[in-house]
Amino acid sequence: MPWLAHIRLLFLAAAFGLAALAPVTLVWAQDMVSARNPTINMRAAPSTDAVVLWRLAQGYPLQVLERRGDWLRVQDFEGDQGWVARSVVGDTPHHIVRSPRANLRAGPGTQHRVVHTAVYGDILRTTRRQGDWVQVQRPDGRGTAWVASELLWGW
Repeated sequence: MPWLAHIRLLFLAAAFGLAALAPVTLVWAQDMVSARNPTINMRAAPSTDAVVLWRLAQGYPLQVLERRGDWLRVQDFEGDQGWVARSVVGDTPHHIVRSPRANLRAGPGTQHRVVHTAVYGDILRTTRRQGDWVQVQRPDGRGTAWVASELLWGW
C-alpha cells in the first residue's frame, strides 16, 4: 500500500476515533427541522421560562446545532441562533427564500416560463430536488414550481 494511502487510512481512523469521543449532543451540520405548528417560539435558552427571541411561522426551516433533552439549539438562514422544543418541529422539508426575489418556474431550468415570484423570507414546502433546482409547492396553491437552489436556504 503506497505511503499516501497509509496516511489517508490513519487520518480516517483518527477522525472516527475522535468522533466516538465527541459529546452525544452534537449532530451533523446539515441536520434540519422545520416548524410544525402555525407559530413556534425560538428562545434564548432551553426552557419555556426563557425569553422568546423570535416567533417563527409554520414550515420555517432550521439547522440543528445541538440536542439537549427535549430542546434543540438551532440556527436560521440569517445565522440567528436559539432554542426550540423538539415537540414543535418536524422533518417536513422546507426552504426559505434568501434572495430579494426568486422566480418560480414551470420546470427545472431558466428556459422554463416563470409561473410565480417569491420574495426574501417566503417559506416554500419542498417536494424534491433535481441538480441545482428545487421543486416546491407554489405559495398561491396552484401546484408545484421549480426554483434555483442558490436562491434558497434549507433542505
